Amino acid sequence: HPAGKNMIGAFWQPRVVLADLDVLDTLPAREFSAGLAEVYKYGLIDNLSFFEWCEQQVPALLARDKAALAHAVEVSCRMKAAIVGQDEKEQGVRALLNLGHTFGHAIEAGLGFGVWLHGEAVAAGTAMALEMSMRLGWITQAERDRGIGLLLEAGLPVVPPQEMTPAHFMEHMAVDKKVLDGRLRLVLLRQLGEAVEIGRAH
Repeated sequence: HPAGKNMIGAFWQPRVVLADLDVLDTLPAREFSAGLAEVYKYGLIDNLSFFEWCEQQVPALLARDKAALAHAVEVSCRMKAAIVGQDEKEQGVRALLNLGHTFGHAIEAGLGFGVWLHGEAVAAGTAMALEMSMRLGWITQAERDRGIGLLLEAGLPVVPPQEMTPAHFMEHMAVDKKVLDGRLRLVLLRQLGEAVEIGRAH
């Protein structure tokens, strides 16, 4: 929709999720890397051991090693299913899945959808969330650098496009679906492996 992503829709749970790893072999490198941004998100928000596994498995993941990919896909699916199972309509914990997405959706809308891949925008948005978390004193510079370093190793952007000014971000974030009661909600990190949503009206 011209106003942004995920502004229109309905909740409808799948009957089955089929993950065929052979499909990943058909992806160009850029698309494959963009997908890793979503995989890494799970480690950052609620699974430090998975984040550390991703750090160790970068070469295998980029080489599309089937065993590494199978583990990454399984953990990602299990974590998403567990979170969505607790909060189908995003009234609470499900919002943590939006790490990097508030900034990322603004990038996509600001540039025009399709200029950056979704995962590329999420990667830059995640780097911005890491930076903001550090500035709030929640994570250290070293922790910020670990998160950003993992994205960089996948060949993902970690800074927003130059043409996206703070005013552009505010314009697009103001109509994001994550605005509730006039308050923008952001997902940041209290520490690596522990995300928190800020801005929700209580």
